[in-house]
Amino acid sequence: MVEKNDQLDALEDIKQLMHRSSRFISLSGWSGVAAGICALIAAAYTGVQLDCWRRGDCPFDQLLQEGGTSLRYTLLFIALATFVVAFTLAFFFTYVRSRKAGVAIWGFTARKVVFNVAIPMLIGGLFIWRMMEYGFYGMVAPACLIFYGLGLINASKFTLGEIRYLGYSQLLLGALNLWLPGYGLYFWAAGFGVMHIIYGIVMWNRYEREPS
Repeated sequence: MVEKNDQLDALEDIKQLMHRSSRFISLSGWSGVAAGICALIAAAYTGVQLDCWRRGDCPFDQLLQEGGTSLRYTLLFIALATFVVAFTLAFFFTYVRSRKAGVAIWGFTARKVVFNVAIPMLIGGLFIWRMMEYGFYGMVAPACLIFYGLGLINASKFTLGEIRYLGYSQLLLGALNLWLPGYGLYFWAAGFGVMHIIYGIVMWNRYEREPS
């Protein structure tokens, strides 16, 4: 009886090992917190600039001319700068955790995660760009949230399950924002900022917090 229990325990350990080896488990909770803070800063900066442009009392009045072309490139620059900073911080924290866990940061499972996140986001980026060309700025924020949520859900089968719930939250916020387009910046800040911070804290508390 004891031997049978030992065999069952061994099989369970093997199953857990296989499960872990098929998933990228080195995502750091601090990565989510850092990304969320970057998003909140970007949202606040964008809100200030948009308010300035609407009033017409700042040196960026020309951004509203030329069919919104300059405005489109400016918003794209803010988004890209936010992404680069957030990605750099996320990579740093994930790299540190990978070193501690002895896991390759760019292994086979990590590549699958990036690939499955990237496909919906790249298609979404093209879709958003075309919407901006037609002046549908009110749909930019919900589209960002929806395509990002789809990317997270698509990649969740190759990493920790909490990513799936983060994706669901992005989809929900994006769907609500479709009917409240005038509040896009608030939904964007809630999805990319607040939800990332909550996700990061949960991940840190569940997987990284040192036992007291």
